[in-house]
Amino acid sequence: MTKADLIEEVSRAVEMTRKESEVIVEAIFDSIVRSLRTGDKIEIRGFGSFRTRQRQSRIGRNPKTGTRVEVPAKKIPYFKPSKELKDVVNASAHDGDTPSPAPVQQPGPQA
Repeated sequence: MTKADLIEEVSRAVEMTRKESEVIVEAIFDSIVRSLRTGDKIEIRGFGSFRTRQRQSRIGRNPKTGTRVEVPAKKIPYFKPSKELKDVVNASAHDGDTPSPAPVQQPGPQA
């Protein structure tokens, strides 16, 4: 699903114009990014949490030249799904949303 698909989905679900839905989706994304930039944690019950993790500086290699390069420390965004989200994702594969493979027939005795 792309951002455009998400905007379309919101537009259909709340019966708003595409432009109004785009404003809503952009506002949510902007709020998440702003919170992560200031070091806040975002927790959406039943969905998951967003936070940042600190990566230490390290010595890397330029894959093209093989020279050593200092990679500075940085923060990276991290998403941790909730148990409920994991359960829903795993349950959908067994509830008929996705067809399960047909059982393999074992050869019987030849007559």
